Amino acid sequence: MSCDFLKEANPGIQGLMPYQPGKPVDEVARELGLDPERIVKLASNENPHGPSPKAVAAIQAELTELTRYPDGSGFRLKQLLSHELGISPRQITLGNGSNDLLDLIARCWLAPGRNAVYSDYAFAVYPIATQAAGAEHKIIPAVNWGHDLDAMAAAVDEQTSVVFVANPNNPTGTWLSEKQVRDFLDQVPERVLVVLDEAYFEYVDENVYPDGLKLLDDYPNLIVCRTFSKAYGLAGLRVGYSLSSTQIAETLNRVRQPFNANALALAAAEAAYQDREYLERSVITNKAGLLQLETAFRELGLDYIPSVGNFICVEVDDGERVNAALLKEGVIVRPLRPYRMPNHLRVSVGLPEENQQFIDALSKVL
Repeated sequence: MSCDFLKEANPGIQGLMPYQPGKPVDEVARELGLDPERIVKLASNENPHGPSPKAVAAIQAELTELTRYPDGSGFRLKQLLSHELGISPRQITLGNGSNDLLDLIARCWLAPGRNAVYSDYAFAVYPIATQAAGAEHKIIPAVNWGHDLDAMAAAVDEQTSVVFVANPNNPTGTWLSEKQVRDFLDQVPERVLVVLDEAYFEYVDENVYPDGLKLLDDYPNLIVCRTFSKAYGLAGLRVGYSLSSTQIAETLNRVRQPFNANALALAAAEAAYQDREYLERSVITNKAGLLQLETAFRELGLDYIPSVGNFICVEVDDGERVNAALLKEGVIVRPLRPYRMPNHLRVSVGLPEENQQFIDALSKVL
């Protein structure tokens, strides 16, 4: 081939590396010759309970309509969210997962000559979306593995268009109080968009943890992103949503693909959102699982980062080596070298028996 099409791509894309998801069970079974039934995946922060039965029933009811395009406006899901959250449907933007919304935000407000501010050890999509848009990165050193909001506010300059803040943060599980977030928003110029990424919002049980929705009226430059992939158990269907001013939502809709949330995802999300029993069970399981893992780490003499998400980071002597050894034991976790945390593993919270399988394997390989 005479043409190097990578060199012909947009400059920001030329230097990008693709996002690396957690290894799927089938791939590990195939590569290592393991029985897939004996493999536990704790790598991608998925809900270990499987989907809500009500979501499965909603999907089944929708199957006969697969020849039809989905509702491009997501009317029914928006109406449900509007009613439950007390917000206008015009302030809601639906996405193919919250990742889609982060990319839409970057496409709308980032470009060559502009920059985005975000913390070190933050979600990998922030730098990918920023660089793909041709904008510059301003990566702010973390404090205790979490966001240094004062330093992030000080880093905002005339070229800053977007600030990404994950609360709680992925992959470290750290979180910010309402006062911290409000103090930060008070320092950011109104022309700069602040993206409050609340993908793990439903899991947090802290009195001073903020609900981003309640900040919207005071800060018109705020965008709150949430997802159905985690606590609602629909990672495989990819549906998320953002809450913002109507003007921001209307801007996002100018570049949003008309059918970015498919019909099965919309039906399942509507059903899952109303299944309060499923959500409560998921949160209870997660809280107990975090305690189970923290206890094991202390008994093994391992340092870990306290988390309020559905995952936890543990420090080992060499993340890549320990991860490879765990794979041979049929346990999939997430090494964090791409996050510049080479001695840490991120472990998703599973069911009690899955957590124990990981604990036993970790004890063995260490």
